[in-house]
Amino acid sequence: MAVISRIQLVPAYLLHQRPYRESSALLEMFTASHGRVALVARGVRSPRSRRRGELQPFRALRLSWNARSELGTLTAVEADGTPLSFKGTVLYSAFYMNELLLRLLARHDPHPGLYMLYQASLQNFAHGLDVEPVLRLFEKRLLQELGYGLLLDCEAETGEPVQLERYYDYQLESGPVVAEGKSAQGFIFKGASLIALDQETMTTAEALRDAKRLTRAALNLYLGNKPLKSRELFRSAISK
Repeated sequence: MAVISRIQLVPAYLLHQRPYRESSALLEMFTASHGRVALVARGVRSPRSRRRGELQPFRALRLSWNARSELGTLTAVEADGTPLSFKGTVLYSAFYMNELLLRLLARHDPHPGLYMLYQASLQNFAHGLDVEPVLRLFEKRLLQELGYGLLLDCEAETGEPVQLERYYDYQLESGPVVAEGKSAQGFIFKGASLIALDQETMTTAEALRDAKRLTRAALNLYLGNKPLKSRELFRSAISK
């Protein structure tokens, strides 16, 4: 007989949900102590369900569930704060973070530091901070949590420190190597941009632009050929 684990009131956020049977839902949750977990929420889509209003994206929650296999069963949910309301670019950016977590995190693999960063990123959106540096920091640290951290402060071949005014050809699976100049062939970045991303001090338009080029290219290595829905929705929205 399978042993049932009962988990009580764990901090969590809803990443995604989809209908399951007549009135239930399958939930993908990001939790502080258990990583990404999949849960069945029985009867949650019923109009009389009290849990229906609590299970909203970007709202801090506390969850209880029973787990006996890969798929657990939700037993309780409590709001742990007011829901955050986003619009436009900020909304798409928040869904983008959700989709990255959903696509790249293995289930039941805790990342407490990443959980805190995700929570802080949502709060930064709510406080009106520019989405670009928030997203670049999230992407960079997500890669680190996955074990694919970017080498940014020294050359891949020699170990020499990256120089502010030099240009580098960035090899995604190893790191930067010295390039002859900005017009050199390859995936070229100025040293100042690499250092800004390393030190998380991306204050110029060039540094933010370069950070986006680099983190997106690195993430694409692990996302595979399936495009991100959040990016497609954002492109569709801005083209209307």
